[in-house]
Amino acid sequence: MLWVDKHRPKKLDELDYHKPLSSQLKRMVGGGDFPHMLLYGPSGAGKKTRLMALLREMFGSSVERLRVEQRTFKVGASATPVDLTLVCSSHHIELNPSDAGTRDRDVVQEVIKEIAQSASVVAGAGPAFKVVVLNEVERMSKPAQHALRRTMEKYVATCRLLLCCVNPSKVIAPIRSRCVCLRVA
Repeated sequence: MLWVDKHRPKKLDELDYHKPLSSQLKRMVGGGDFPHMLLYGPSGAGKKTRLMALLREMFGSSVERLRVEQRTFKVGASATPVDLTLVCSSHHIELNPSDAGTRDRDVVQEVIKEIAQSASVVAGAGPAFKVVVLNEVERMSKPAQHALRRTMEKYVATCRLLLCCVNPSKVIAPIRSRCVCLRVA
């Protein structure tokens, strides 16, 4: 384990920078109805650390039992398979859609559909929805972003999206309007 990962803050209360943002996230978790979210800011600002602390706040320590899965997606009859690495827990799945290249649209739709249609593995621990974390969302193609918007609407009852990016202006406006946008400076 890397030193950085070992000493990374695990709870929102432990984050000693941007305290108002941490308290806003705690209120959102406590309120029950958690929205889709877009976290943006420069590289190294702590978006991923804050996101993992948020997931721990929602689901407890079980979110830290991570497994790395190598998955092959084959969408369509003549489509060439796409290999992706996913980081999963029983409550969330994390992927980088830009790793799928030009097939990002198909892969993102398939992953979200799969996770949204399966029930939560740990009943009673946290919210009744699963979370899909998409990193580098601004690098997705425009057709993939439009498909993501439609998928967000379709599975809002069983799935929430936490999107991370550096430059939110490269994310289409319909996605930004369906998310709570939070800047991590």
